Amino acid sequence: LNDDDALELFKKTLPSPSLLQLKVSAKVVRERAMAALKAASKRSDPRMDLVMLALAGRGNTFEKVLKMIDEMVTLLGKEQGDDDAKKQYC
Repeated sequence: LNDDDALELFKKTLPSPSLLQLKVSAKVVRERAMAALKAASKRSDPRMDLVMLALAGRGNTFEKVLKMIDEMVTLLGKEQGDDDAKKQYC
């Protein structure tokens, strides 16, 4: 496979190397993923149900919920620091 004859045979087999690039929209990717998940969901798996629910949400993502969780973690960290300072004071 490393000699010149193999290279020439390869070049004759594929005369013009070309790549085909396709543009696929997010909607098409989402639909394909949903179809694949539906086909694979012969048994009920709550994780797959959650993924299908997120895909079916049509743009309604969990960004707002994640932002609220991040804010809550920040607030709890600050409160913990305040509690630690108060404990040292007492």
